[in-house]
Amino acid sequence: MLSAFTNSLKIPELRQRIFFTVALIFVCRLVAVIPLPGVDAATLQSVVDRMVSQSGDIGFMGLLDLFSGGALTQAAIGALGIMPSITASIILQLLTAVMPSLGQLAREGDAGRQKIIQYGRYLTVALCIVQGYTMAAVLLNPGMMGLQLMPGEHIVVINKVAFMLIALLCMTTGTMLLMWLGEQITARGIGNGISLIITISIVSRLPGAIQQAYDMFRRGQANVFLGVTMLVLAFLVIGVTIAVTQAQRKIPVQYAKRVVGRKTYGGQSTYMPLRVNYSGVMPIIFAQAILMMPERIVSLLPWTAAKTFAQVHLGYGRPTYVILYSLMILFFSYFWVATQFHPVQIADDLKKYGGYVPGIRPGKPTAEFLDRVMTRITLAGAIFLTVIAVLPMLLYKSLQIPPMVAQFFGGTSLLIIVGVMLDTMRQVESYLVTRHYDGFLRRGHLRGRR
Repeated sequence: MLSAFTNSLKIPELRQRIFFTVALIFVCRLVAVIPLPGVDAATLQSVVDRMVSQSGDIGFMGLLDLFSGGALTQAAIGALGIMPSITASIILQLLTAVMPSLGQLAREGDAGRQKIIQYGRYLTVALCIVQGYTMAAVLLNPGMMGLQLMPGEHIVVINKVAFMLIALLCMTTGTMLLMWLGEQITARGIGNGISLIITISIVSRLPGAIQQAYDMFRRGQANVFLGVTMLVLAFLVIGVTIAVTQAQRKIPVQYAKRVVGRKTYGGQSTYMPLRVNYSGVMPIIFAQAILMMPERIVSLLPWTAAKTFAQVHLGYGRPTYVILYSLMILFFSYFWVATQFHPVQIADDLKKYGGYVPGIRPGKPTAEFLDRVMTRITLAGAIFLTVIAVLPMLLYKSLQIPPMVAQFFGGTSLLIIVGVMLDTMRQVESYLVTRHYDGFLRRGHLRGRR
């Protein structure tokens, strides 16, 4: 693997792409640490730290802060992160599956995709305005999110109207800048730009997690046995995550021979890969977003009994929360597959180009076969997602591991990091193999040459 990294710098085009990517990622991190004008960042951080120490989690705000690399709790100009762009993309993907007009655009090739991308940018600006307004309102009135100020503490130190306008402008501009940087990385760098920005934002919290883990041992809250258990568990979870992320069911496909003049076309055998974890990290994000809403809505109501009920049953890591969380992940795993995987269209395309699955008749029987296979492997992927998502909660509740440390043992953090790193390594490896260098999977290439 070390030789692969060394060889990466020997290829001029790949070296230029890597340095370009690193430079733009550095700019992205600057956007995440420059605070908004008029915000006392030190006061805000102390307030958030107090809330985390009391409840162990800051709800949906914590999820957004994870994707922004801590920019949200620092009230930086990149506080919204890249999430509005991701949300807009998800909304358009779901609408494409249910709206015939958008579905037709998606089938029109590059011109249609460019039109959908343009709609996504408009929707991103609208989401930035809505989320930016909400963020500014929370900073002006911290009680909306349960942030309690001590006497004499003030997060916003300038005029409220001026701050609202400045915050909207800065946060919207910050998100659009991050989106543009992500597109530039995708076009001129290495890897998927937006995914890399999210991954780097998550990894940026790793030093803080290591510091919290060190403090656990220094204060005597953990022993050597717990440390060894955490290391073994980390390697085990990462290994299983990589295996399931790459796992796929290969459906054999045979193409019939066609004779045109003196040339023969088709006749080759190939396969159709169906990923076990087809929905990726989306079910976890949907489940987290929905489960955080009832608690936040109830916290705004004046009824003490309702607030107590929400804290007892819907609090982070509570049994009711874990059960609902698991059921929602299972549901959204199938929901995402139902909206994004189209067996009828795949069967029609196979039939159009003379392809068929051996032993299965073309057309409707093929579509039913693909749907049945996808339903079965989705169950395995959904169970894996559920275990990975619940694991950080169990570590926090049973072993008293801080939430920032526990999140690297599963959930969205681990899935995104593993998925993006594997994709980036595959792109680098394609450059290395093209130039006759050994890639990251050297043994696999040697077996192939034999």
